Amino acid sequence: MTPGNNGASTPEDDDPFGYLYADGQANGAQPPSGGYGYPNSVNRVRPVGTRQYGAPQAQAPQQQGVYGQPNAHYAAPETVPGAPGPQQQGRAGGGGRGRGPNTKGLLIGAVAVVAAVVVGIAVAMASSGDKDDGKGGNEAGATAPAQPETDEPSATATEEGKKGEEKAELPASDAKALRLSPGLSTASDTQGAQAEGGVYVAGFNQVGAKVTWTVDGIKDKGSYRLYVRYGIPGVDANATLVVNGKADSRPLNMRNFANSPEGDWEKGWQSTWANVNLNEGTNTIELACNEGNQCDLNLDQFWLKPG
Repeated sequence: MTPGNNGASTPEDDDPFGYLYADGQANGAQPPSGGYGYPNSVNRVRPVGTRQYGAPQAQAPQQQGVYGQPNAHYAAPETVPGAPGPQQQGRAGGGGRGRGPNTKGLLIGAVAVVAAVVVGIAVAMASSGDKDDGKGGNEAGATAPAQPETDEPSATATEEGKKGEEKAELPASDAKALRLSPGLSTASDTQGAQAEGGVYVAGFNQVGAKVTWTVDGIKDKGSYRLYVRYGIPGVDANATLVVNGKADSRPLNMRNFANSPEGDWEKGWQSTWANVNLNEGTNTIELACNEGNQCDLNLDQFWLKPG
């Protein structure tokens, strides 16, 4: 094999300096003028930096902008397709949507200031009140006592006193002070009477029997309660009540309210009452055993109470 003719069939086997040899010149090698020295060789000569691999990748030279001047090749991030807008960037970065100043924080601060002022005023007023209390109870701002001190009796005590006075003022009588009709008498052999000496009126169990009580000193005309204490032998009784000459249509009920044993006079003492209308001054109250009455009883005491 001779130089310049080695049977190369590919551009990589061409000798770029074949034109320097005699055999190369004999084969027609020429100095390179855009290709290798051999005829029909592949032109591989290209300017530096112009070789391309794959798809064309032409890149324009990057221009450096002047400080303070807009760069023609600069694109804002939000202009890139698919990039978030200004509002979306605001949400991603700070969670807000272009809102103004934090008014909520300002409002909380204002409320705190007002609360502090109110607390200060309350403390000042309390201190002023304490000073006034030390000066005396008649000055303005002094605290009044919870309950006024007074020597007056309570309402309950007053009412009880009035009842006691009314009971003391209203007349009362016992068997000795009653005027007895013929056939009646006083006795004391049955125990339990509350009249002085245990004296009571006996013999009332007869038609026409009557006891009279003359009541003096009634201050006010009106209704009163007449109480009568009586004794029975465990059997119900009744009598006719006459006030100032007028008989009551209903008999005075003198039942065995105590449920005392029948025949036992000592355990049969009890009391009953009826409303009576009295005039101012003197009044006459009578208790009579008339036809239809059950008068097996003894009489002990009479007294009045407000009606």
